[in-house]
This record gives sequence, structure tokens and C-alpha cells, in this order.
Amino acid sequence: MQPARYNLSSLAARVLKNAPPEEAVVLAWPLACGSAVAARTSALEFQSGTLRISVPDRGWQSQLEAFSPQYAEKITQISGVPVTTIRYVLARGDSAAGKP
Repeated sequence: MQPARYNLSSLAARVLKNAPPEEAVVLAWPLACGSAVAARTSALEFQSGTLRISVPDRGWQSQLEAFSPQYAEKITQISGVPVTTIRYVLARGDSAAGKP
């Protein structure tokens, strides 16, 4: 299975290298976090090294923060764009939502 994963990452890197950095990082999010997390989250925007991710609730926000360094490294590998920070914001449907 490892060669298939490598081939997918390699293909994604080649496709994303021609995309603007802001788009490449957002598009790389589902590849970096995996399908289960991608189904519950959404990459909102990438600016000045910071990727903003919408999460359904504070539980998801808290759990994903622990994985931020690994996600940032993987996104940087896939997109070729340095990601220094990932911020998790609550989805707009949550009454406690807001920008950090």
C-alpha cells in the first residue's frame, strides 16, 4: 500500500505545483488529513502561511490541534508551499463560531 500512497502524493504534487499557492494549500488539505477528517472539515483559506479550517464543533477543534504539525508538514510536502500555522474555526452553524 505504501507505493500507492507515494504515487498519489507524487501525482498531487505535480498537479498542484501550477496552482496559485492559496489554492494549492486548500486543495491539499483532504490529501493531508484523510477522507474521514476531510468529510467533517473544510479548508477555508490560506494567507500568509496560515491555513484556516472549518470544524463542526469544539471537540473536533481540540482534537485536530494536536495533529497540526503533522498536517502542516504533509501539506507543505504535497503543495510545495510552506504552511506555518493551521487555525481551526467553528463552522458558521455553531452559535459560538467566530474567527480566532
